[in-house]
Amino acid sequence: MARGKAGSTRAAPASAATATAADVETVAAAFPDAGAETLGMLQSSGALLDGHFLLSSGLHSPRYVQCAKLLELPVRAQRVGERLAALLRPLGVESIVSPALGGLIIGHEVASALGVPFRFTERKDSKMELRRGFALGYGERVAVVEDVVTTGKSTLEAAAVASGHGAEVVAVGAILDRSGGGHPFTVPFVSLLSLDVPTWAAVVCPLCAAGGKPEKPGSRA
Repeated sequence: MARGKAGSTRAAPASAATATAADVETVAAAFPDAGAETLGMLQSSGALLDGHFLLSSGLHSPRYVQCAKLLELPVRAQRVGERLAALLRPLGVESIVSPALGGLIIGHEVASALGVPFRFTERKDSKMELRRGFALGYGERVAVVEDVVTTGKSTLEAAAVASGHGAEVVAVGAILDRSGGGHPFTVPFVSLLSLDVPTWAAVVCPLCAAGGKPEKPGSRA
C-alpha cells in the first residue's frame, strides 16, 4: 500500500503491478505506423533542421529537431500526446512529470490523454526542483516525459526530483529518441521515433574543425 497526498492509503492498480516491458511492446506493435507518422509531422512542420548545432547535452550535431515546431499546432500536439500515452498506459502511470522547458507541452498532452495530473520541474541556480506548490504523493507512480532524449541528463534530473519527493518513477517517455540505444534509464523507456543522428564532443567535432560555429537553438540557449 502507498500513502497518497491527502494521507489516504491506496494500492497500485493490479494491472500496473504486473505490467512489464513486454506489455509496452505489445501496445507498440498495435501502432506500427507511429514512427512514420511522427517523422512525417516533424518534416511537414519544419521541425527537422540541418546545420551545426550545440545540443542541450553539450554535444554537437549536424541535425537538430525543434519539437516546438511540431507541437505549435494543438491538433498535432494532441495526436502525439495520445500516441505516447498509449505506450505508457500499461504501466499504471498516476502522474506525469516533465523537465522545463522542452517537456512542458508534450508532458501536458500525455497527462491529458491519460487523465492524470501533470507537474514540471525547473531550474533554480542550475539545480532542478519541483516548485510552484507542486507535490507528489509517497509511492505515486510517475512517468517522466520529454520531447527529445539524447543523453538523458535532464530526464534523470527530473526523475531524481520525483524520487526525492517520495514518488516511484516507473517509466520514461519521449517523442524522439536520439540516444542511439545508449540511454541510461533503468525503467521502461518508450518513444514514438528513433533517429540515429551523429553527435560529437566539441573537441572532436568535424564541423568545428572545418571552422564552423554551432548554433544554440534549444530551450537553454
